[in-house]
Amino acid sequence: MKRYLDYLWPIIGLVAVVWSVDLLWEKLKAEALTNEAVSARLEQAGLWEAFKIVASGIGQKIAVIPTEAFFHAGLATLVAYAALAWYDRISLLHLGKEKGISWLYISLCSFVTYALSHNIGASVFSGGMVRFRAYTAKGLTAGEVAVLVALCSFTFAFGTILLLGLVLIYEPEILRPLGRLSSWFAIGDSTARLIGVGMLGFVALYTIGSWLKFRPLRIGKFEIIYPRLPIVARQYLAAPLELAGAAGIIYFALPEQGNPGFLIVLGAFLLSFSAGLLSQVPGGVGVMEAVFLAVMPGIPAPAVFAALLIWRLFYLILPLVISLPVVLAFERDQLKRHTRIAPPP
Repeated sequence: MKRYLDYLWPIIGLVAVVWSVDLLWEKLKAEALTNEAVSARLEQAGLWEAFKIVASGIGQKIAVIPTEAFFHAGLATLVAYAALAWYDRISLLHLGKEKGISWLYISLCSFVTYALSHNIGASVFSGGMVRFRAYTAKGLTAGEVAVLVALCSFTFAFGTILLLGLVLIYEPEILRPLGRLSSWFAIGDSTARLIGVGMLGFVALYTIGSWLKFRPLRIGKFEIIYPRLPIVARQYLAAPLELAGAAGIIYFALPEQGNPGFLIVLGAFLLSFSAGLLSQVPGGVGVMEAVFLAVMPGIPAPAVFAALLIWRLFYLILPLVISLPVVLAFERDQLKRHTRIAPPP
């Protein structure tokens, strides 16, 4: 059975690659279909002509963005993905399993994990599959990989709560435009600030629990250890760094005229990206745009859409394209290794 499983995983990896390529094409077409004239042309076009139409439409939307904005967006992307790799490193430190696993290996694993999970959706499952393959190859058990995935997810949530709490305290008016989407968001600035205080209160309680060294939670033979202060301190740095880097891509791509400032852009990103994740739509397509456009009524919609397109290009599409050969190379290496060590029939 183990031999069959060794061959099954590369097949699953190949299916994920094919699915991702198809998803990449559908996402690019979806961006072009927002224009009615282009949509009509696409309905009559063949595959190659459709590719040229989509590429031309995307080029026109990003042509007006200055060159330096692309450079800054690229740097922000590197910051974000470096911080995401730090998530994995923090989790390995928490487990005491960091020895023998290089930063390069962790970075590649993290990069592929988030490139696939951000685009495919169901991030815990899709990201967990990649990490399971990568870290069990380094000696971690399935239970340890589950803890690693859970702590990485919590680190992201921790950073979101921390930064959104700060945004709501300093810029409570950011929720006002959302009232047009739902009456649930029709709240006053004082209430928004109270929500922000509550979020920071949660962060403080989590930190106090670490300081008091809460006992491990035992579920049968499974044990969950509360993160200690050195781990929490790293979460305070890594999570805001990743989120600020991701939001920075949009901030740099927005026009200077009417730009509300980084704190508002950060808040809009946190709200819209969280909504996209909760919707479980791959890449948060549609959900993220709707929330972000609602929060940013002071900037023309085409400019906001162009900035979000740059974000998708740098944060989602390019990492997905780069990650596919990495997945294929890893699965090829694993397949060759298992073939060499497989006993003769």
